[in-house]
Amino acid sequence: MSSGQEVGQIFGEGEGLATSLLRSPTVIIASIGLWGMNVWLFRLFGIDYKRVLLHDYMKLEPKLSEDMGNSDNDQDEEGTANTNITMELSASSQGGYDSGTQTGGGVVNVDNPTIASLMNSTPGSEITAIKLLLLSTFLLTLLHATSYTWINILGGDAIFAIFGFYLLCVVCVCIPHRSTAWVRQACRMVFVRVMELLTPRCYCCTGAEYRAVPFLDVFFADAMCSMSKVFFDWGMLWHLASHYPDPVPSSAHAILIPSAVAALPYIIRARQCIVMHTVGLVKNDPKRYQHVLNAIKYSTSLFPICLSAYQKTVDEDKAKQLELLLVVLLTINALYSYAWDVIMDWGMMQDPTTIIAKNCMPKSSSHASNGKDLGCAQVCLRPRLRFGAFMSIVILVADGILRSAWLLRFYEKDLFPTLDAYILCSEFLEVFRRSIWNLLRVEWENMKHMNATVMSSRTSMSEDDDKCSSNSIAMVSLRSSTSKQTNL
Repeated sequence: MSSGQEVGQIFGEGEGLATSLLRSPTVIIASIGLWGMNVWLFRLFGIDYKRVLLHDYMKLEPKLSEDMGNSDNDQDEEGTANTNITMELSASSQGGYDSGTQTGGGVVNVDNPTIASLMNSTPGSEITAIKLLLLSTFLLTLLHATSYTWINILGGDAIFAIFGFYLLCVVCVCIPHRSTAWVRQACRMVFVRVMELLTPRCYCCTGAEYRAVPFLDVFFADAMCSMSKVFFDWGMLWHLASHYPDPVPSSAHAILIPSAVAALPYIIRARQCIVMHTVGLVKNDPKRYQHVLNAIKYSTSLFPICLSAYQKTVDEDKAKQLELLLVVLLTINALYSYAWDVIMDWGMMQDPTTIIAKNCMPKSSSHASNGKDLGCAQVCLRPRLRFGAFMSIVILVADGILRSAWLLRFYEKDLFPTLDAYILCSEFLEVFRRSIWNLLRVEWENMKHMNATVMSSRTSMSEDDDKCSSNSIAMVSLRSSTSKQTNL
């Protein structure tokens, strides 16, 4: 999160606040392309991201779990077989994991639109990396063509260029063509997830059963947090439209309303943490305190937004006096969020004693696993790194640097020609950070599911062994009793 929420121009020679609002669709388009990169990397490294996202839903959909039950065992980097359930790929499928799950040549038949849009692979409806990259390229071209034509050639207002672009997108999606079926399905899923996030879970009032927040909703809300400035621009767009054709008057609500919209993703995510803590109380989960700490993390993102908005409602001298406080709040948020990324979201560096033993003490068997010595990266981070040590470290370092991208505000005039260029760059850096964060987040969630499956299998095997032992003892006792009776 960065404190700069100013607006200005970005495309063409247009003037006024509305021109800069074209950056919000630009960032959304970039996010689509970056998700295509995620899909490609997940497939390249054999991570079943669809199953990870739908894991919580499969608990509620027995039919889906049964359909997806046929799977292959995955192997870890050391060649040890794991009991991770992965989607079975049909021999005729050319889309890999992107082709969805097929059962007996058909598609998974469920009513949940989220599951249907992710899992069904009817011809032309599967979501692939290539399709996402082509879609982002098409949308970027359409945005530039619309804004250039309307502003530079027709001399129209930029606000109409924005609405015109969104209208063209809706028209293209609604055209009942086979090639856009996957886009309509994806848009439906996004709409359903947004409505789910905006729906309050008032269990205390409704008396409904407490339900944990699915990982897919957590993942989606985290993505929304990275587009906080996009929400700010949408709030400004709504504000401009409400006053059009008159200019927006200089008033506090001209800043407060967009800033409140920018804070909405963090509020939604913090509410999810509170819901999870409440569920933990009901289930007597000893780790429920982690959800409180997570909610505090998101609250540290709200304070800079509020202070930044307040700065713009006071005079320049008063705003400069608050600058130091803003820097402190941004620093706390960056450090807290980065530590949470590494330890909780990625499952790394969770055992400091092992790290100290590996790096500060003579080599011993304390850092060996199953008779094999682990590398320094495996010991310091975690034993299994699906993306490899080098790529994991690069993501780790890059995430820390990009968490501190707000420091560019001190070099804004030296590095960027305009204020808009700085804000657009900061938005791009944040969505890129989120895209590399996605890789390790889904990887760690997948590993947790694998470990749970392994533990469940071992428990079942142990119970079966106990039953076999009990049966053997009973048979021996019966034979002994029979033998005694025969002797008598």
